[in-house]
Amino acid sequence: MISISESAQSHFVKLLEKQPAGTHIRVFVVNPGTPSAECGVSYCPPDSVEESDQQLPFNGFAAVIDAESQPFLVDAEIDFVTDQMGSQLTLKAPNAKVRKVNDNAPLRERVQYMIDAEINPQLANHGGNVRVVELSDEGVVVLQFGGGCNGCAQVDLTLKEGIEKELLNRFAGELTGVKDITEHQRGEHSYY
Repeated sequence: MISISESAQSHFVKLLEKQPAGTHIRVFVVNPGTPSAECGVSYCPPDSVEESDQQLPFNGFAAVIDAESQPFLVDAEIDFVTDQMGSQLTLKAPNAKVRKVNDNAPLRERVQYMIDAEINPQLANHGGNVRVVELSDEGVVVLQFGGGCNGCAQVDLTLKEGIEKELLNRFAGELTGVKDITEHQRGEHSYY
């Protein structure tokens, strides 16, 4: 579930030496599955471990993860990097904002996951978003744009050169086309 580099493990062991015996680390996500999700690491004294927590053993300590955070920490990585600017602990959790779906999940769920995890964060930089409205039996996914994408003059380029290419490549043999049903009218959130 979570990989912790050797340098990060050594860093945690040093930190935990100064804590009461039996203290581990807790890795968690605040507001998991939302755009405002944030990951964190804290000390986890023995009396704060819940029955539903998962404990992952590492070299000299355990990483304790609460049940709610578990699906959002799949593929998370913790590293401790030292460079000319100093040292810092990094936590990358690509699924914190969106729960990862199983490779065997229905096609619509896998397509929406890919959109939520990879495309919408890029569109959010411009105040936009996109969602799956329908998936036809013929493999055509129907999308609806929202936010700043509504009325944007670049939406056709974003759809054809970006989203459509990526979806058809990622789901080759499963998707046959991508359509947009959004009525692109200029509005207060539109970019021109």
